Amino acid sequence: MSGWLARLRGLSPTAVDVVLTVLALVAQSAPFLFTTRSDGRPWTVLEFAPVLLVALPVLWRRRNPLLCLLVTAIGIAGYSVVGGNGPEQPVWYGALVVLYTVADQASRRSRVAALVASAAGIVLVGGILGSVAAATREGFLWGAAYALGRSAQVRRDYAAALEERAARQERARIARDTHDILAHAVSVMVVQAEAGPVVLRSDPARAEAAFDAVAAAGRDAMTQLRRTLGVLKEGDGVHAGRRLEEPSLDRLPELVAGVGPHVSLVTGGARRAVPADVEVAVYRIVQEALTNVVRHSDADTASVRLDWAAAELVVTIADSGTPKPNTGGGHGLVGIRERASACGGTAHCGPVVDGSGFQVLVRLPV
Repeated sequence: MSGWLARLRGLSPTAVDVVLTVLALVAQSAPFLFTTRSDGRPWTVLEFAPVLLVALPVLWRRRNPLLCLLVTAIGIAGYSVVGGNGPEQPVWYGALVVLYTVADQASRRSRVAALVASAAGIVLVGGILGSVAAATREGFLWGAAYALGRSAQVRRDYAAALEERAARQERARIARDTHDILAHAVSVMVVQAEAGPVVLRSDPARAEAAFDAVAAAGRDAMTQLRRTLGVLKEGDGVHAGRRLEEPSLDRLPELVAGVGPHVSLVTGGARRAVPADVEVAVYRIVQEALTNVVRHSDADTASVRLDWAAAELVVTIADSGTPKPNTGGGHGLVGIRERASACGGTAHCGPVVDGSGFQVLVRLPV
């Protein structure tokens, strides 16, 4: 049964509608094949015509579900009047399929109209047949078809909402990473470019190193941006869903060295494996903190320290500069706190308690 359903899901919508129409027509024609009239004569076309009127609308149910439901209702009513001598129909399968489609795809107004019409039809069936049991059976079948249709739409809407939320999160992540890449690279390039001419005559080697750092920062930024834009460009292609290559703890030495020789990196404790999101958070936090040092501090030295404790990783970025009033919008520090919070950690940013300078202290559970 599951294999048959899987093959049915693999068909195009038109093919599915054709299959359902044929099945409904066969099921509703079965009573004509296995019964005869009381007078022994064969069934007439007039008696069979309403069956076609109930089954065939399944072919067009996606185009105008409510109109198709109206046609099936006319067919059922016609069968009760014109084909009154016809065999009893246990279930009107075509009408159930169309009602399912109304509940799944039609507007709210159309769904309300369908419910009212269905309720009226059930009451009419009970009145014509004079049977509460028949009306109850029809009510259960039609109610089940409607409920299944609504359930299908709710599931589809929920899946779409999840997909949209994931897309928003990915866009926010890429925007945040792009900001971090550009802010860090531009800050390093500006500082090194300003330092180069100052020492050009007195210390050519140092000036050359400064300009090399500018070039390296630019190349690194271009490489990372190219990867980011490449992922965005491939979003609709065969590589859709492939995430941008994430930064990691192994790239921290390269990041620190790119800022300049006045920044040190120290690790304490035994490193162990951590989730990928923690590695990304640590890298971006260090990157943003060092960017703030370059842009907003007159520090001569800065340090990055990773301390591996029993249940947490403590990341400290400190500089020796004089604290300055916030000259920007504070988005960098907000981003640091958000990244730490997303990993279940905390971040404290402020002046160093026992000396001059500024410190970013982050604690992440590992």
